[in-house]
Amino acid sequence: MISPANPKVEKYLERAERWQAEFTTLRALLRECPLAEAFKWGHPCYTYQDSNVVLMHGFKDYCALLFHKGVLLKDPAGILIQQTKNVQSARQIRFTRVAEIEAQAANIKAYVFEAIEIEKAGLKVELKDTSAFDVPAEFQRRLDDMPALQHAFEALTPGRQRAYLLHFAGAKQVKTREARIDKCMPMIMEGKGLNER
Repeated sequence: MISPANPKVEKYLERAERWQAEFTTLRALLRECPLAEAFKWGHPCYTYQDSNVVLMHGFKDYCALLFHKGVLLKDPAGILIQQTKNVQSARQIRFTRVAEIEAQAANIKAYVFEAIEIEKAGLKVELKDTSAFDVPAEFQRRLDDMPALQHAFEALTPGRQRAYLLHFAGAKQVKTREARIDKCMPMIMEGKGLNER
C-alpha cells in the first residue's frame, strides 16, 4: 500500500540541490510502509498514528534516515549511527549513493517495521536528566552572579536547558563560549529555546 503523497514533500524534493535521487529512492521505500508522510522541521518525516518514526535529511557528505527512537532498535545489520555523542534517542542510517539504498532496502524496511512496533508498544526512551550534563564554568559564573538568569534558566523545559548547555559546551575556546552565552542570555530571560526567535 502506497501512502498518500504530501505536497510539501513533493516541493522539497523538486528543490533539493543535493541528494535528490537518493531522497526519491528513500521516499519510495518509506511510502510502501504503513506510515503517513508529513513535513516537519523542514524535512520529510514519516509518522505512525501521529508519532514521529523516521525523518529524511541531507548533509554535505551524506543523506540519512533518522529514526527518532533509534536507540531502541535492535540493529542486527550494524548500520545505525549515533550522530554525535550527545544524541540520546535518535540514530541514523547514512547513504552517499542510490546503490547503497537499494542494497539496504530490506534492512531499511525491517528497521521501519520494528520502529512501528516500538510505537505500537508505547515504548519510551529514558533520557538523561539535565543535571547529568556539564554546565560550562563561564555559564555557571553567570548563573551564580545573576539570580534572575538562574531562575529563567531553571524555568526552561529540560530539552531547552540541554540545548543551551550543549551549545555553550560545544565551543572550544573560552572567548567563544562567553560570546555564545552573551548572545543567548536575552533568549533565556524571555523563556525561549536556542532556535526559537
